[in-house]
Amino acid sequence: MTITPTPFDAAVALVQDGRLVEAEAIMVRELDAVTARHGAGTPAWASAQCDLGNVLLNADQLGRAVDCYRAAVSVSPRNHPDLHKDHLTYRSNLGLALRLAGRLDEAEAELRAGLAAREAFYGREHAGYAFGLEPLAELLLSRGDLAGARPVAEEMVTNLWNNGHERVAVALALRAEIARTGDPRAEAFTDADRLPGPVLEQLANAVRRRIADGEPRVYQGLVRDLVRLLEAQLGPDHPATLGALSSLANLGRDTGDQAGRVEAIQRVQAAYDRLGRPEDALMAAMGLALAHGEAGDTEAGLRAYASAHERAVRLGRPEAVSQVLRNWGLALQEADRPHEAEPCLRDAVRIATTGADYELLGRGRIALGLFLQHQNRLPEARTVIEEGLAVLDPVHPDAMIGRSHLGAVLEGRTCGCGDMQATLADAFREFVLSKLPPDLLADLRVRVADGDFKIDVELNREPAPQELDHLNRVVSAAYAEFRRRLVA
Repeated sequence: MTITPTPFDAAVALVQDGRLVEAEAIMVRELDAVTARHGAGTPAWASAQCDLGNVLLNADQLGRAVDCYRAAVSVSPRNHPDLHKDHLTYRSNLGLALRLAGRLDEAEAELRAGLAAREAFYGREHAGYAFGLEPLAELLLSRGDLAGARPVAEEMVTNLWNNGHERVAVALALRAEIARTGDPRAEAFTDADRLPGPVLEQLANAVRRRIADGEPRVYQGLVRDLVRLLEAQLGPDHPATLGALSSLANLGRDTGDQAGRVEAIQRVQAAYDRLGRPEDALMAAMGLALAHGEAGDTEAGLRAYASAHERAVRLGRPEAVSQVLRNWGLALQEADRPHEAEPCLRDAVRIATTGADYELLGRGRIALGLFLQHQNRLPEARTVIEEGLAVLDPVHPDAMIGRSHLGAVLEGRTCGCGDMQATLADAFREFVLSKLPPDLLADLRVRVADGDFKIDVELNREPAPQELDHLNRVVSAAYAEFRRRLVA
């Protein structure tokens, strides 16, 4: 059986690959085709608007996503009875996009209107009603209205539990965050030990997904409780338990609890050794070395790198050996042991050259080039950095660092880097120019001011309407891509 991906499937794949302009272009073409075929204001048009909104939301173009969802919501189910369920989804998406854009009053109004529509359509006991409670509880939590969020979350959990719906795992994770935000000693996972194993795994995944947007100290306590729950119900070597321990290690880094971070990684590494998973154990060993170093225990970190190198050699994968050597060399450089660092960094590049992982090779060359720069070996540093930039994606973080340091090398400086904001502005400019017809722009100037990108465009000729739309999409995608790096 042949399965042909939909335009939306193709666009999502492109977003995941970082190709935002191409993803948006696919959905804009699809919206135009649907409009020509069915007309504006039809259910098919509303669906296409929602799909474009979803792509824009995933590309962090929130204002434009709001416009698409609002267009979808404008198609009333009163005129199209089969549209009721989809219309409820469009309203939820609109509320989500407004919340993420910081337009909280508008978001709350939309979500409450959507919840009322769900009650009228499904009834209050139906799981479909609970799907409207979830984004409202999220919104109230983001507003700091814990008194309002708690009963909404409790009703959501009760509804989904009574309906035997697996999304109760997501509800439990949200309720736990709300409870712990208000009281660090509150019971996080009431009745969760009654969940079947698969739903417990979903609970663990839901908690881990929420961590990025939550308060690290709140989630550190939550994840400790989650680890205990998973160990008791699923065992210490279960994938869900190991995932929770990895999250706990990351939270230890974010909160400055280096001892807790080291302990969590050691438990993960021991589990992978018990399970006979040497590649995963190697990754844990490298994480342990980094954690020791960031905790200030330099010698423990270097011993951990030596151990990781032995593991990589036993594994017999050159790219793994190269990666360990690069990180070990950087740690030795940081420890002011340059005579030991240089052989590691050179071996990392030499071994990477034998493989086909150009990203690994580029990163190794950039690391060696920066080392040589700091050793006042500027001509050699320039060559190595330029070789690294030649094989890295221009928007790769290491390429940004390499470009910035190359500017310092060209100025004859042995330490420090160039102006990172100027480097990002240049990369922004190159990104935009690479996506446009070569004869469209006479000049494009990009700079950083007041913490954001400012651009000046000078056209070489009058653009066709579709070219102007494409230019706007490319610039919007560049903003979304490079703002992340500007605030990182």
